[in-house]
Amino acid sequence: MPTPPTPLTPAVAQIEPELSELAVEYGVATEYRDQIGVMRDVSRASVQAVLAAMGVDASSTLACKRSLKKLRSAHWTATTPPSLVFRQSKDKMGWETWVHVDPAATTRIWVDLEDGGKRFDIAQTNRPIVSGSAHGKPVSELTYRIPGDLPIGWHRFVVEVDGVKSDCALIVAPAQLELESLETGRQSWGVATQLYSARSHRSWGIGDLADLADMASWFGREHGADFMLVNPLHACAPSAGMEPSPYLPVTRRYVNPLYVRVEQIPEYSYLSSEQIAVISASSQQLRDELNSLDRLDRDASWVAKRAALMAIHEVGLEPGRGAQYADFRAAEGDGLVDFATWSAISELHGPQWDEWPEQLRDPTSEDVAGFRTDHGDLIEFHSWLQWIVDDQMATAQQAALDGGMSIGIMHDLAVGVHLYGSDTWVGRQVMAQGVTVGAPPDSFNQIGQNWSQPPQRPDQLAATGYASYRDMLRTLLRHSGGLRIDHVLGLFRLWWIPEGQLPSAGTYVRYDHRAMVDILVLEASRAGAVIVGEDLGTVEPWVQTFLADRGILGTSILWFEREKGAPVAPGLWRSNVMAAVTVHDLPPTLGYLAGSHVELREELGLLSRPVSEEWAEHADEAVRWRAALTKQGLLRPGAGEDEVVAALHRYVSWTPAKLFAVSLADLVGERRTQNQPGTKDEYPNWRIPLADSEGHNVFIEDYPHIRAMARIISAIGASR
Repeated sequence: MPTPPTPLTPAVAQIEPELSELAVEYGVATEYRDQIGVMRDVSRASVQAVLAAMGVDASSTLACKRSLKKLRSAHWTATTPPSLVFRQSKDKMGWETWVHVDPAATTRIWVDLEDGGKRFDIAQTNRPIVSGSAHGKPVSELTYRIPGDLPIGWHRFVVEVDGVKSDCALIVAPAQLELESLETGRQSWGVATQLYSARSHRSWGIGDLADLADMASWFGREHGADFMLVNPLHACAPSAGMEPSPYLPVTRRYVNPLYVRVEQIPEYSYLSSEQIAVISASSQQLRDELNSLDRLDRDASWVAKRAALMAIHEVGLEPGRGAQYADFRAAEGDGLVDFATWSAISELHGPQWDEWPEQLRDPTSEDVAGFRTDHGDLIEFHSWLQWIVDDQMATAQQAALDGGMSIGIMHDLAVGVHLYGSDTWVGRQVMAQGVTVGAPPDSFNQIGQNWSQPPQRPDQLAATGYASYRDMLRTLLRHSGGLRIDHVLGLFRLWWIPEGQLPSAGTYVRYDHRAMVDILVLEASRAGAVIVGEDLGTVEPWVQTFLADRGILGTSILWFEREKGAPVAPGLWRSNVMAAVTVHDLPPTLGYLAGSHVELREELGLLSRPVSEEWAEHADEAVRWRAALTKQGLLRPGAGEDEVVAALHRYVSWTPAKLFAVSLADLVGERRTQNQPGTKDEYPNWRIPLADSEGHNVFIEDYPHIRAMARIISAIGASR
């Protein structure tokens, strides 16, 4: 049995009613139920610190009273809600909302539609009028009904009082995400890969978007695969010491240009023969140096690639391409300019904006405006890089679809961003200050986890009309057929940890999950994309039901599908999921069967109980799974490890799961772990190149000849 979690320090004192009321208003938990079902109190200090991160003074009872008064005053001062997010219904009954007006004023209300039209059929209901005051003047709270036949999209709800207009976002989402790319009665399968590790002999020591296009085309045409799931491709700082973790980006909206294939940029052919010769020699030398190593070197790849990209950028664009680039810049707007500015400053002053010169830390300052003038060429370069990346992502998706994939490329969305990255520099209005996100203590992490990522403020997301959330989703979904959302519970609540405190000193903060999920469904519907939520761990059943009802798939991993220690039979698995044998935070299946996760955690000092108990549990698990496979007729007595791996994949293929993700690491026979949770530099996380069971590096050109790959694909009955 796992070691029970260490009891948390009890609350210093009982939380007074005023603080409790204030916490409820802002969605801050004063108690929570832990992994084993025990109700835990949150300390007053933790609640106060989390509220302070939202700009709310809760330092004393008097301060709480003042903050409550300020909150109520702000409510009555506002003419409209911060934003309105509605879901279409079959009966088209419409939706209700409040409006605050001067009872003696002349009021007009309408909806500005996304397509440019207007709707004036907004009717006041017969609900009782509620009276209040703002700035010492009487205010009436009226209830209006918005017609239920509004089209889906991003509209504006407008209230004009005596000629003065107020408005807010009015977002209408489909009732459900239709899974049109999934065939009824057929399990769609795909390959899950860490793109940086999946190299070819033509990529520059790091797997790139041309490699992705090639893999998608080959797996689609030769083996009938429906999707390629890749790690988050989010951008990191474009400087030495490039962050290896794809789950700790500087922004979730833009892409790391490290994934560009230089030779596939059209303007590459316009370089002089001497320039092409230099770039060709540089890339070949890089491949010779990096492709034989057992560690990836992002910095070496980026230094060489950046020099080549800068030379291509200086060539300029012909009129047609120039017009396409202008369209891209116009569509991306200020978001692209802000990110490119951050990238330019970070190249000159380092990757963390808290270490920049003081005058550059505020993106709205005159000094930053001056920087944009003085370094316009560098900012233009980083804007151009995003266009090039976007173009190659479009090519990869088209290659996947042309190869017969029904979904194509499925991207991955990280939980959050770097504490001092681009998103926090630009969007500090929405980001909470003085807290980071993590997880509370549980059986395996007895002090909890701190992911070192700042959370977004729920109140500011609503106040800004969820614009940053929308823009990020649109960019991710533009050239993809699907999106996996890491820790999808983050759309419901997140564990906020006050700065300088242990993870156990945190508390949950609730988000408007209906709005977050509705917007996700809206943008995915427009993109025609499948959405998969990573809902592993302690998840309340209603959450899984809520997501399934909205057309969002969950996640099932074979090793976790056990009931009282025994494997769950294939027919009893959930159907609305993407299933897999393993996941990137566990060893590939060959390694897992050998207990490499036990060995590694012992070596790194990560075990919370005697190693003998870990090995005993692992041995019991292996026996149970062999027995389950034998019972299903999938495994003969005395079968070798390769046969067990194939049988485990066959087992998952028998489940009713709508999607089946097969790890590329399993397909090539890899044994090593890509990422060991709980470590940073103790283990080379996210820096392991793809290799076979003997440790020899594997390249895309090798795939047609890998017997392990043919064996697994044959076992799941997927090959055409």
